[in-house]
Amino acid sequence: MDKKLWKIGFFTGLTSFCLLILGIRTILGTELVLKNYFTFGIFSLTVGVLAASLLFYRLKIAFRIFMAALTLGFAEFFRSFLMDTNGFGDLIGVLSLFIITTFGFGIAVIVQFIIIAIRKTKNK
Repeated sequence: MDKKLWKIGFFTGLTSFCLLILGIRTILGTELVLKNYFTFGIFSLTVGVLAASLLFYRLKIAFRIFMAALTLGFAEFFRSFLMDTNGFGDLIGVLSLFIITTFGFGIAVIVQFIIIAIRKTKNK
């Protein structure tokens, strides 16, 4: 499993990077500058490292919850871009992606540690 960890992290980060570019440049039609690509890269790198770290520490339930939150975050990201009615869809989309992903990571870690605690008390 250790040989696949970097592949999963890289794929997760690369997919996040491509989806961010697709959403901002293609759907919104915004011209991107180098600073945008740098920011997208930092976010994607963070997401990839978090995904690989969860699997490295064998936190499979947390990984699944985190990936579900990331998917939900990108769904909300694109939904707010496409259903923009008041002109703030771009800001709301990016913020909801960041908030949902961060919240999902926090919930994932909490749920995983609750499960670990329950298993330890069962074994005693």
